[in-house]
Amino acid sequence: MNAVKIAAIVLIVAGVLGLVYGGFSYTKETHEAKLGPIELSVKEKQTVNIPVWAGVGAIVIGGALLLFGSKNR
Repeated sequence: MNAVKIAAIVLIVAGVLGLVYGGFSYTKETHEAKLGPIELSVKEKQTVNIPVWAGVGAIVIGGALLLFGSKNR
């Protein structure tokens, strides 16, 4: 399996996951303070939405790489 096929499969899988889940969230620690024995921290939950066009585009590009990428030998 060459690098083009691996990249195509990764793009297809990423596109499908983007369409299924629609986005992901993560926690970001923004502020931290230590006042003697007391520790204070502020954590913000960030959400990243993946557009539908990006998921479909990744699937299309991955499929094109699978079809046409290996014929250039």
